[in-house]
Amino acid sequence: MPSVGIYVATVYGGALDVAEQVAPLFESAGYDVDIHETPMLDRLIEPKPDLALFCISTTGRGDYPGNFTGLSNALEQQRPSLEGLLYALIAMGDSEYEETFCGAGRKLDALLTELDAHRVVERLEVDASETPMADDAALPWVEQWLADQS
Repeated sequence: MPSVGIYVATVYGGALDVAEQVAPLFESAGYDVDIHETPMLDRLIEPKPDLALFCISTTGRGDYPGNFTGLSNALEQQRPSLEGLLYALIAMGDSEYEETFCGAGRKLDALLTELDAHRVVERLEVDASETPMADDAALPWVEQWLADQS
């Protein structure tokens, strides 16, 4: 059974809610799902999931939420090779903060690419000004991606 690790970066719980909402879609598609509320590098690389899904909100000036700093710091400092890691990314932000909109998700996407991970689908950026409930955008995005894999 293929595995999906869902790595959550959240301030107020919105990204965790998205992770919990999309998990059953992956389970229905035959994936073993593991949600990581406090993501760490070892849970990303050993054992490497068949797919890593990042559900990430932005805080401050385009910063990672506090629960994600263990993973982001390890990626930035250790710079491990992520060759062979397939990932998808749901970035959440508010376009009222124009310069930092989805900043954490965009920064993570660039870092994962630098470390040789491979994004399997276009990054989803959810704007809280237009879609207050991020799962309203995330659910159809995951459904479409899973349908395209069939």
